[in-house]
Amino acid sequence: MFEAAATVAKPRLRVVLCAPRGFCAGVVRAIDIVERALEIYGAPVYVRHEIVHNKSVVDSLKAKGVVFIDELSEVPPGAHPVIFSAHGVAKSVPEEAKTRQLSAIDATCPLVTKVHREAQAHFKRGRRIILIGHAGHPEVVGTIGQLPEGAVTLVGSVADVEALPPDDGRATAYVTQTTLSVDDTREIVAALKTRFPAIHEPPMEDICYATTNRQEAVKAAARNVDAVIVVGAANSSNSQRLREVAEREGARAQLVADAGDIDWSAIDGVGSVAVTAGASAPETLVKRVLAALDARYAIEIETLKTTSESMSFPLPRGLREAAPS
Repeated sequence: MFEAAATVAKPRLRVVLCAPRGFCAGVVRAIDIVERALEIYGAPVYVRHEIVHNKSVVDSLKAKGVVFIDELSEVPPGAHPVIFSAHGVAKSVPEEAKTRQLSAIDATCPLVTKVHREAQAHFKRGRRIILIGHAGHPEVVGTIGQLPEGAVTLVGSVADVEALPPDDGRATAYVTQTTLSVDDTREIVAALKTRFPAIHEPPMEDICYATTNRQEAVKAAARNVDAVIVVGAANSSNSQRLREVAEREGARAQLVADAGDIDWSAIDGVGSVAVTAGASAPETLVKRVLAALDARYAIEIETLKTTSESMSFPLPRGLREAAPS
């Protein structure tokens, strides 16, 4: 007779769940704007570029009748609702929408709008404006596009700061992309202050509260685990920064769009893993990652909470007051 095969015990794994993680107030507002527009106008509702950088969110909205476009020229003639993404857009975009008589709805995160206004205020005062950010990112394109060509100089590193032309006699000011690494930005700001000691700083830090909070949480977790899984899209700046922050603290870190993207070889043999999510990643994706870990390991979940968040942003007045058609 054959003896029943012994059940192989799953290896134990300590899982540290970072808090805060996932959706920020700006992302919640942007998605709510799209959902509300669907209620009021019905499908199709057009959105210029990804409303937020997450395929799961975009696919979910597509299924409800949202049409994502690259340029306004793709919207057919008529007063169709078109929404601008949470990252913000150059001034030329709403101007084009007005010319084409589209029903434009701005879902720009209020914290990004704050940076736009700072840049505009510096320009009115005749200051030389330096933007700390990543070239080509939609938020950076939108911020630079608030002002005439050449009015904003982009820097992304200390080396970029050192390569700037010398002081031309004008007052100098800086603003930043909201989703940067707090540590990297601190180094660049220090370099700017060395080059331009009288530089004007933002009255309040431009890096958004959610970016800072998520980086602090993953930093604390990474110091006490072997590996880190960041849930988020590859084109999400704040998600990429979370991965970088974890790596700097000495943890093996990977960025995954969903549970199916986990590199299991990077986890083999470790005793502990931290899980976090970028500000545009829904909690459903975190749950899938936890389920995938549970299928392979005997997991023990604990939560590491570094702060609480209560920030929220209201919808645009037009959407709050409008009745479904």
